[in-house]
Amino acid sequence: MLSLIQRVTHASVTVDNDQIAHIAQGIMALICIEEKDGQKEYDKMAHKLLNQRIFEDDHSKLNKSLIDINGELLLVPQFTLAADTDRGLRPSFSGACPPQIAKAKFAEFHADITQKYARIQQGQFGANMQVSLTNDGPITLWLKV
Repeated sequence: MLSLIQRVTHASVTVDNDQIAHIAQGIMALICIEEKDGQKEYDKMAHKLLNQRIFEDDHSKLNKSLIDINGELLLVPQFTLAADTDRGLRPSFSGACPPQIAKAKFAEFHADITQKYARIQQGQFGANMQVSLTNDGPITLWLKV
């Protein structure tokens, strides 16, 4: 399971000119489900997303988590994070989880993490999404479990 996260002041997802998700301060997470992923990986990724200390405390140190600041989380399904770019200039997605399996696994992950934290919105799996955000810091991290 892969995730590229960004600390944001706000982020949103639009599909067909309709805004389907919007958050204020928090984390926007691009999520890539791999075929081997299951409950163990969901738990590890949820823990990292909710507890990653990327928000400043009163001394301007990165000591606070999403939970600590009562921030919001926007999950955006993103299979292209599994791209193999080692050869040529056209990425290969042969290592990505097949769409129907990934869709079900993304739904499982979303259900799992929302049991741990309520302030979560999501993009639409398989849709042509326009993602808008303001990266705060900027802080961007690559997470892999």
